[in-house]
Amino acid sequence: MVEIKIIEDKTVWENFLLSQPWQPFFQSWNWGEVQKKSGNTIFRFGLYDGNGLVGICLAVLIQARRGRYLHLRHGPLLTNFTKQFDSFLENVTVKARELGVDFIRISPLLETETTDMSLFRRKGFRDAPLHNMDAENAWVLDLDKSEEEFLAGMRKTTRYLVRKAEKLPITITASTDPDDFKAFMNLYERTSKRHGFIPHRGIHEEFSIFIKAKQAKLFLAKYEGQVLSGALIIFYGDQAVYHHGASSDEHKEIPAAYLLQWEAIKEAKKLGKKLYNFWGVVPEGKPNHPWQGLTLFKTGFGGRRLNFIHAQDLYITLSYWKTFLIETLTRIRKGY
Repeated sequence: MVEIKIIEDKTVWENFLLSQPWQPFFQSWNWGEVQKKSGNTIFRFGLYDGNGLVGICLAVLIQARRGRYLHLRHGPLLTNFTKQFDSFLENVTVKARELGVDFIRISPLLETETTDMSLFRRKGFRDAPLHNMDAENAWVLDLDKSEEEFLAGMRKTTRYLVRKAEKLPITITASTDPDDFKAFMNLYERTSKRHGFIPHRGIHEEFSIFIKAKQAKLFLAKYEGQVLSGALIIFYGDQAVYHHGASSDEHKEIPAAYLLQWEAIKEAKKLGKKLYNFWGVVPEGKPNHPWQGLTLFKTGFGGRRLNFIHAQDLYITLSYWKTFLIETLTRIRKGY
């Protein structure tokens, strides 16, 4: 008998997750703690076949003005996705109806090139209206190389700027200090205003929980005592993830951000990680996308592209279409 149960044992959860080919930190136990600390209701679902655990999924109940839904971010994780997805969905849909949500949103880490989307279409899923959610187009750098090989694989301009930065009095720190986090958030808020994006919620909770678990470090680049660049890097499973970044609009001639990324890459390798994940980049064939500059920066360090399937929505009530309209208009307005 296949059924869903709530998992309350952190060790059971983490052991299963860290045994999977992909180990997304959005499905980690600590990400659930971040969500709880941010005021959200969470469910740690375990899919059991008899007594054997064959899948997990952290589901977050989102109560937004545009709609109420269950968000399965980078989930579910199943040992055999094709065979087990129907049973998982059947059980989760029952829970969703009990909670009175308008829809279910999932974004499992399945690569587009090898995924048969009919698995979702025959169940009524449709593409979520927002664009490029949760780094579905990601840029990653394999860490099985020497420093010389990393440098040789960089774009010529990037390599020049890294070398230039190494000769300047730029200080890179990998901090766990709350005072440094305040400096980062000050820079982050200024960055969001300059580039016109809405700041992510819950960064403070993410910092405090992952830092306490020794699964994150805050990298800051300082020049003449001033913070010019910052990055919150999550170290989870086989990956180091560049999850949040910020930069100053002062001293633009100082390539502090390049040196910061280079030091973070070296730290990830030292910690035994297999991948450095630069997070989201522009989809291929979008030359006018607003993220072009950031994508050029990330891809300059060398690496490869990973394309995961787009987030999928399964509507439960007709109120879903309100969310669909709002998010569609938002995507169009932002030029995605």
